[in-house]
Amino acid sequence: MLVHRLNVATAAAGLFLAATCVCSQERTWTDPSPHRVQFVRVEGDVELEVLDWGGSGRPLVLLAGSGNSAHIFDDFAPKLTALCHVYGITRRGYGASTHADSGYGAERLGDDVLAVLDSLHLTAPVLAGHSLGGHELTALASAHPNRIAGLVYMDSTADPAFDWKPYGELRKKLPPAYTYPQATPEDRKSFQRYRDWQERVIGIAFPEADLRNVFAVNPDGAMGPYKSTGSVPKAIFEGMRSPDYSRIRVPVLAFFSLPKALEVQLRLHPPDNAEERSAIEQVYAADVDYVKRSIARLRAGVPDARVVELVGANHYIFLSNEPEVLGGIRAFLLRLTDPPDAH
Repeated sequence: MLVHRLNVATAAAGLFLAATCVCSQERTWTDPSPHRVQFVRVEGDVELEVLDWGGSGRPLVLLAGSGNSAHIFDDFAPKLTALCHVYGITRRGYGASTHADSGYGAERLGDDVLAVLDSLHLTAPVLAGHSLGGHELTALASAHPNRIAGLVYMDSTADPAFDWKPYGELRKKLPPAYTYPQATPEDRKSFQRYRDWQERVIGIAFPEADLRNVFAVNPDGAMGPYKSTGSVPKAIFEGMRSPDYSRIRVPVLAFFSLPKALEVQLRLHPPDNAEERSAIEQVYAADVDYVKRSIARLRAGVPDARVVELVGANHYIFLSNEPEVLGGIRAFLLRLTDPPDAH
C-alpha cells in the first residue's frame, strides 16, 4: 500500500511538472516573424490588427482569406521586403481584430482596408489578396481607383453565386483517396502537431502564429476551438457579390491554381472501376472549366491582366508555390512606374 501511494504521489508530481512545463512554454512562445503589430480603428469601436514587416519602396498590403489572420503571411511577407514595404491586415471578425456584430459586406470590408491605408498614410499601394481577400480588392479598387497602384489576386476570383451542389454530389463518387482525413484529437494536442498533420495530409502548414490567432489555446497547450463564431463567415458569404472587374483601372496580376493533370491523378490514385474513373474525369473537367471561366471573367473586365496558372498548386498558392508567387509579384512590382517614397 505504501509503495502504491508513493507511485501515485510520484506520478502526480510528474504530471504537475509536465503541466508546469507546458504552461511555461505557452507563456514564453513568441511569434518569430519580424513584424511590428499595431491596431487601427476603422469604424466606431472596430479595430483591425495590422502587421508591418518593414522594407523600402512601394507599400504592399496583404489581405488574408476567410478563416485566417494576417499572420498567414508570416513566412511569406519578409521575402518581399527588399523590394517593397510590406503590411498585412487581419479583417474584422478574425484573430486579434475586433469581432464585430456587423460590417461584413464586401463594400464595408473594402472600406475597412481604405481606413487602414488612410491611417498609415500609404500612397499608391499594391493590394494582394488571397481567396476571400480578392473581393475586398475588387470592391476597393472599383470604388477608389485613384488610391491603388495595382492588384494581385492569389487564387481569389471565386464567384459566390456559383451553384456548388452538383459539383459536391459529383465529388462524393470519387475514390476515398481524394478525401482528406480529419485531424484527430492527437493531432491537436499541440500547434506543432497540427502543423505536422497539415504538412502530412495537404502538403503545406500554416505559420503557428496564424493558428494561435484563429484558434484558442487550451490550458495544456493543445489547440482549442475556432475563435470566430459561425455567424462571421456566414455574414461574409451573404455580403459577397459576383465579381465585377469592369471598373478596375489599375494593373492586375492574378494567380490561379489548377488541378494536377488528369493522367497524373490517375497514376497517383488508380480508380477501382469505370464509375470511379468517370468521376475523376468529370471532377477534373469541372475544376478546369471553373478556373477558365474565372479567368475569362477577369479578362473581360481587365483585358491586360497578367494571368499565371499554377498546375497542381494548393489553394494557398503562396505556401505551396512560394517561388513562383514571389517571382511573379516581384516582376509585377518592378513593372509599375513612379514608385512613391518609402513608408
